[in-house]
Amino acid sequence: MRKVAPALVLACALVACGTSPGAAPTSPLPAETVAPAAVPVATPVPTPEPAPAPRARHVFVIVMENRAPAEALEGRYIASLAREYAIATSYFAISRPSLPNYLALTAGDTFGIRDDAYHALAKGGLGTQLTAAGLTWRAYMEGMTKGCFDSPYPYALKHNPFAYYGGGCPDNVVPLSALAADLAGATPRFVWITPDMCHDGHDCAVADADAWLSRVVPEITASRAWRDDGVLFITWDESDARNQVPLIVVAPTLVRHSSDRRYDHYSLLATVQDVLGVPRLGQATGVEPLADLVTGLAVAGR
Repeated sequence: MRKVAPALVLACALVACGTSPGAAPTSPLPAETVAPAAVPVATPVPTPEPAPAPRARHVFVIVMENRAPAEALEGRYIASLAREYAIATSYFAISRPSLPNYLALTAGDTFGIRDDAYHALAKGGLGTQLTAAGLTWRAYMEGMTKGCFDSPYPYALKHNPFAYYGGGCPDNVVPLSALAADLAGATPRFVWITPDMCHDGHDCAVADADAWLSRVVPEITASRAWRDDGVLFITWDESDARNQVPLIVVAPTLVRHSSDRRYDHYSLLATVQDVLGVPRLGQATGVEPLADLVTGLAVAGR
């Protein structure tokens, strides 16, 4: 029998297997990897900030005389203001008689005074402070016909505290008759109003004081200074043995409400100074401002 050469057998085996000498075994191709679809990321929407509270730029203060809350609110117009705006039901004067309270309202101190006589005090007080800060102000005195010191009754010097600081009569202290033109034009940032001895209720009935307020307050609330960014405080200097007096806050942004938190004249001065953005004076530095009565009004802080 004819023998087949070993080399030929090997060659046939290689051809039958479909491989060539030295070739590496084939491996299956890996499956195609598909990247996951990108998940869109939502752009965060910023939370809108609340609208800022309106800044009160014009401050009006009217000081009436010698009535406890129940007495003052017998006035029909006064009662209507208390119902429509804000009233403090636990507000107190600082001392007795009148003058120490007027000093407390404008300097944060009574200076130990316990009478209504004239005392030439050192220059200072709210008016001097506002002038130094470049803020306009005027004090309107009803019945002041011959300056701070020589005007006859029914004007009363003891109800004009600005004449006590520095022993002179500032140019900013003017007759009440100047108010109408100022309300129609360039209204000062701070307005103080003292009625005469009848219209403030000192020597006349509540009805007379009520009628006077019913004429003057609408002049203020009709002004652009009050409508745009104003606040009006109406208080009484002193009252009976308890010395509790009304305080009514009138501002276009206020809703009807009341506060039974205990406040006093120093609290009012602190609030006025906070609103106008000047440092507090005297005893006003350590008291709470009328925060819950001026809700909705921004204040500048100390």
